[in-house]
Amino acid sequence: MKTTTKFNNVNTLFSKSLKMRVNTYFGAQGKLRTGDWRIILKAVILLVSLSIIYTLLVVVQPHWAVGTLLCVILGINLAAIGFNIMHDAGHNSFSRSKKVNTLLSYTLNLVGGNIYFWKLKHNIAHHTYTNIDGEDHDIEIKFMRIHHDQQLRKHHKYQQFYFIMLYGLSYLAWIFFQDYEKYFRQRLGRDSDKFPFPLREKIIFWVSKTFHLVIFVVVPVMVIGWLPTLIGLLVAGMVCGVCLATVFQLAHVVSETEFKTIEADKVEEEWMIHQLQSTANFATKNRILTWLLGGLNFQVEHHLFPKISHVHYPAINKIVQQTCDEFQVKYLEFRSFRQAFKSHVLVLKHMSGPIS
Repeated sequence: MKTTTKFNNVNTLFSKSLKMRVNTYFGAQGKLRTGDWRIILKAVILLVSLSIIYTLLVVVQPHWAVGTLLCVILGINLAAIGFNIMHDAGHNSFSRSKKVNTLLSYTLNLVGGNIYFWKLKHNIAHHTYTNIDGEDHDIEIKFMRIHHDQQLRKHHKYQQFYFIMLYGLSYLAWIFFQDYEKYFRQRLGRDSDKFPFPLREKIIFWVSKTFHLVIFVVVPVMVIGWLPTLIGLLVAGMVCGVCLATVFQLAHVVSETEFKTIEADKVEEEWMIHQLQSTANFATKNRILTWLLGGLNFQVEHHLFPKISHVHYPAINKIVQQTCDEFQVKYLEFRSFRQAFKSHVLVLKHMSGPIS
């Protein structure tokens, strides 16, 4: 993983002003930047619902049609746990307590992932070097081209048609293949440097992977058989994958966001300006979507202030927009999910062939 790329730190008046205004907001409101009772209630609801759905599928064993519907809901539930619990905890914004954040960040391991790899890939690489090819490993997607610096291949011609299938497979590929690839290769991306891998993290990797396989594969196979288990995993996994991948893509891979070619390891803009250029919001007025996505439809606010809990994003959204207006900095936001999705498909189509 490269660490040589630098951002402009000469004229950072915008960043200083925005930080000051957000700090003033929390001071005047007497609020902490971490989560409050709302995020705790949400965590309880999501974890209890996971237990109920699992019990219904494995113990009660309803009719196959009901079971299929429950698997769809399970996939959404798994994604929502990632969006709402793990994501905030992984950024140390769920709670004031470091121990609580650490504990809840392992909900990623519970659903098959690995929090150590995620923090390296997401917190450090993605949040620092958003949409920069070779640095942001979240835009390295096999069989897809979403950055003009990525090599164009013949199959990319059809990516605007097959992308949903890839998104559906992404979660299953992540937990059953890509994590193991990172473990043995000890690299986040194909061209990145080796990352440090302490013995403690190696032990946690194998213990949590084994636990996940026992709970979500071995036990269901023993109780309901291998075919229902396979079908259930495919349905839940593909629904979860579509949810996870789509939310990320609508935040960064749309026609209005920038994908820069970095020369001489130097970004012309200050870091906050770069985040605004490479990130977009969508459907911020949709309360149901905001609840399910853990505020990640407020992706701009999250990238500017990753250590602030998502429960505060609607409030600081107004502050960010006002500051951008005053400094004439472009602020990207789509009114609806549909508009953002359409824009994403346009990018895929544009990147599927040579740039004219």
